[in-house]
Amino acid sequence: MQLPIVSETDSTASPSRPQGDDSASRGRYAVISLGCPKNLVDTEQMLGRLDEDGYRMVDTVDSADFVVVNTCGFIDSAREESLGAIDEMLALKREGKIRNVVVTGCLAERQQGKLLEARPEIDAMVGVFGRNEIVSVIDRLQSGVDEQQKIFRPAAIRPLSDAVRRPVTPRHFAYLKISEGCDRLCTFCAIPKMRGKHYSKPIEQVVDEAKRLGDSGVREVVIVAQDTTYYGKDLYGEPRLTELLRELDRIESIDWIRLMYFYPMYIDDALIETLAGATRILPYIDMPLQHASDTMLKRMARKTTRAVQEEILGRLRSQIDNLVMRTTMITGFPGETDEDFAELADFARQQRFEHLGVFTYSVEEDTPAAKLPNRVSARVAQRRHDELMAIQQQIAFDWSASRVGTAENVIIDSPLPQQEGVWIGRSRGEAPDIDGIIYVSGFEDSAAVAPGSMIKCEIVAADGYDLIAAPLD
Repeated sequence: MQLPIVSETDSTASPSRPQGDDSASRGRYAVISLGCPKNLVDTEQMLGRLDEDGYRMVDTVDSADFVVVNTCGFIDSAREESLGAIDEMLALKREGKIRNVVVTGCLAERQQGKLLEARPEIDAMVGVFGRNEIVSVIDRLQSGVDEQQKIFRPAAIRPLSDAVRRPVTPRHFAYLKISEGCDRLCTFCAIPKMRGKHYSKPIEQVVDEAKRLGDSGVREVVIVAQDTTYYGKDLYGEPRLTELLRELDRIESIDWIRLMYFYPMYIDDALIETLAGATRILPYIDMPLQHASDTMLKRMARKTTRAVQEEILGRLRSQIDNLVMRTTMITGFPGETDEDFAELADFARQQRFEHLGVFTYSVEEDTPAAKLPNRVSARVAQRRHDELMAIQQQIAFDWSASRVGTAENVIIDSPLPQQEGVWIGRSRGEAPDIDGIIYVSGFEDSAAVAPGSMIKCEIVAADGYDLIAAPLD
C-alpha cells in the first residue's frame, strides 16, 4: 500500500499530537510510506515520536524541511517503487526545495551500504530496528550536522511498543501489529533477513494498544503480523492467539476486528470456536497459501500440503457462518510445471476464494529459492498469472452478484470525490485498501454521514469487484 505524501488532516488527528502554529514547531516534514500495513505501523510510530518532539507534518514536500521515506524491500516491484520515491525526493533536494532526505524501513535494512553507495545524497538511513532513534537522527540534521548518519540495530529481543503513534489512516480504522519478525524459512522470502526472528508482544500490551485505539475513535482494528497464528509461541511456549482474540473481543469501544496473515498451521478447534462465537471479530480471514501443488509447497518449504490446506479451509467454512477468505498465490516459482500450475488452478476453482491475489515469482538474492534450478521464464510466469486471475475474476464476480438483495453493515470510509451524496464504504467482506469497495448513496440527510459511520445497507447492484448499496435506515 502506498501513501504518496501523507498529509495532515483533522480526521486523522492524534490526541498526543502537539497543536500550534509553525512558529512553535522545530521543523516541518513530509513522509512517504510504502509497503505493507506492518510497515505503515512503523511509519506511524516514527511520526508519533516526531510529533511529540515538536516537529510538524505538512501536506506537501514543497513546504517541508525534510522528507522521511519509509521503504519496502519485499519484491522487485516494491524495491523499484521505493527507489523511485527516493530518487524523486533527492531530485527535489538538488533543486533546493527540501533540505534533507531520510530513508528508513525494509529496503534500508536490506541494502544498507549498497543503497548509500548508489545514492550518496541520502542524508540519513535508519534500519527497521532503529526506528525509535528517528528523533535523534532528525535533531542532528536540523542542527546542521553534515555527516551522513546510519542507524542499524540488531533485531530487538523484546517487541517494540507501538503505543505512541501518529495515525495516517482514516481515524476510524487502524492496524494493530501483534508480533514482529518470522521464524518461517520459506525459500522465496527475505523477510526474516529484514525483520528478524519472530517475537510477540505480551497479551496485555496488545490489549492496551487496542484499547488506546478504541478510545481514540478507531472502530475497526486490523490485526497484522508476519505470522498471526504463531502468535505467543516465543513468549508462552505455545501459540496463544485464541487467548489474545478472546481478550480483544471484550473491548467495547471497538466494533470490528479483522484478521490478516494467518499461516495454515496452529489452527485448532479452540481457535475456530473463538472466531465462530466472537462478537467483534469479523468472519474474514486472510491466509496467504502461495500454492496448492505438493511439489511446489515442498520446494517453497511451506510445511503443508494441499490436503492439509483443504482440510483447514473446510473446517473454517463449516464452522464460521458467512466466512470470507482471502489468499495469495505465486506463479512461476522455480520448477513449476504445467501440471503444478494446473493443480493450482483446480484448487482455486474448487475453493472459490472470495478474494485471491497473484504474484509472479520474484528472485530474491540471499534466499534458497534464488539458487534453485529450472527457472520458469517471465513470459510463462506472467501467462499463468493472467490465467489464474481470469479464473478468480469470474469467481469474484459471481460472489458479488450473489450478494445483491442482501443486507450488510457498511462502514463509511470517505465521500466519493466530485460526486455529491455518494460515499465509499466497506462491509465485513472488504479489508481496507486491498479488496473491493461499496458505493453508498440515497441518504435522506448526507450531512449526517461521516467517515466512520456504520450504516445498515441493502446491496442493490454489483459492479465487477465492487458493490452498490442504499441505506436501509
